[in-house]
Amino acid sequence: MRRWPVIASAIVVLGALSGAAAYEHAVPSAGDWQEIAWPFPRDGWPAGKAFRCGVAACGADVEVYVRAKVGFCNCDRGVADDDEVDRVADLDLMSQHFAPLAPGDVVRIADMPGRIRTYDLKMSDGLRHIAVGVAVSRRCDLLVAVAHGKGDAPEVQRAALDFLATREMTRWVMVAMEGR
Repeated sequence: MRRWPVIASAIVVLGALSGAAAYEHAVPSAGDWQEIAWPFPRDGWPAGKAFRCGVAACGADVEVYVRAKVGFCNCDRGVADDDEVDRVADLDLMSQHFAPLAPGDVVRIADMPGRIRTYDLKMSDGLRHIAVGVAVSRRCDLLVAVAHGKGDAPEVQRAALDFLATREMTRWVMVAMEGR
């Protein structure tokens, strides 16, 4: 008779641990992302950081490129519309052939407001990818990110936003926006 409470407690503990493990694997952590070299040629802005996450961790092969553009924003309105995301989100560094899939949405990254928008991206080798452009602002400064992958739009967007929301990226974003 005394074994049943012990067995029931063990089942509850194992269930809780299994649930925690499942949650940890459901949301990609910063550890699932590998930093890669900034792949783009120099332009008027400093190079940023580039990262890659595989199918096992993110549900699709996704790459994210993020950088600060200090002194590049409309100081009064910030990122006010989708046209601004189209212009500033660095999609043109990957390909000149991109088309929005839908109107964008409001987003917050590291406590900065802005917009996010998904695109159909035709790569130079003719392959099509989904791309996600993000532009957020603080005062007169922009943080832009672009993600692309072979998954569907919600999958690529979720992976990119989850990554940008990690503690490590939030810390990096805040330092980059201070220009240090």
